[in-house]
Amino acid sequence: MTPSITDSAVKAAVAAIASESATTAEKIQMLIEMAQGFQKKPKTAQDLRNAVGLYYRAYEMSGEEYPLLKAKAQVGMAGTLQIIPHADTELLLQAKAGYEEALPILQELATPEEVAEAQMNFGLVLQSLAPYNLARISDSIQAYHEALRVFTWEDYPQDYAILYNNIAIAYLSMPMASEREYLRQGLAVQSFEVALKHINLIDHPREYAMLQNNLGNALQYLVSSHPVDNNLKAIAAYNEALKVRNSRDTPLEYANTISNKANALFNLPDYPEKPELGNSKNLLQARSYYQEAWSIFTEHQQLEQAELVVQALKDVEVEIRTIS
Repeated sequence: MTPSITDSAVKAAVAAIASESATTAEKIQMLIEMAQGFQKKPKTAQDLRNAVGLYYRAYEMSGEEYPLLKAKAQVGMAGTLQIIPHADTELLLQAKAGYEEALPILQELATPEEVAEAQMNFGLVLQSLAPYNLARISDSIQAYHEALRVFTWEDYPQDYAILYNNIAIAYLSMPMASEREYLRQGLAVQSFEVALKHINLIDHPREYAMLQNNLGNALQYLVSSHPVDNNLKAIAAYNEALKVRNSRDTPLEYANTISNKANALFNLPDYPEKPELGNSKNLLQARSYYQEAWSIFTEHQQLEQAELVVQALKDVEVEIRTIS
């Protein structure tokens, strides 16, 4: 079914393009650029649906005569479908099919960067579909590695960091037999560490903080015979992230990191070399972090995250009462 364009301004713009004394290729390019405007800065979900409609018109106008423009419209449409809020599996499957059809054409006719961006987003679609058994997580990881051939740390540090972050998260979600659990977790930790060899605090602070926060999460839940050591490493990673994240400039990211750090403190002895002395100090610090995180999540209407922190607060209060 052809997506409908309901916004009157979009209809008017489409009509204006149709009346332009431009070539067909130029008109297709205009439609794609207009769609990109809606896609990159959507104010509502309807803006995204308008973008899909515009991309579809460009796709239809391209026919067989303009294969590259057709592939670009298809990739734009797929990229928009996957970011529509609460997108169901049907939309994600449409996006997957769009990438699968467009990628061979892009590989033949487009720039390496355009191909890599499509592979990166294709990997995301596959990763989103994997929990429903509609795609394989290994294919997602392969798509990310393909993109890394172009998005190197020297030339594209932001994309490089995001790709390695996605690879690590993909490994963590990979189903494996329990005796091989340590393998996927180890691969995830390794992926974060590879990225952090090149993504540093000074040049790429936002990406550095993201990687350190997620490395901390991977370390914290690593299946290991050394849980205390892993929690200490996790807290060190969270502290690195907190060199960038703060309550003023990045409140939600900051709240995420301090609640993650609180989770690690909850299970960490005050004196790792003397675990028999308990963890009363760390529990009090964890409670303080949870309270601060709850306040930020509530203020920013992140109610689901606030509820999770409330449950964690209840658990830490029980522990504190138990040792009092």
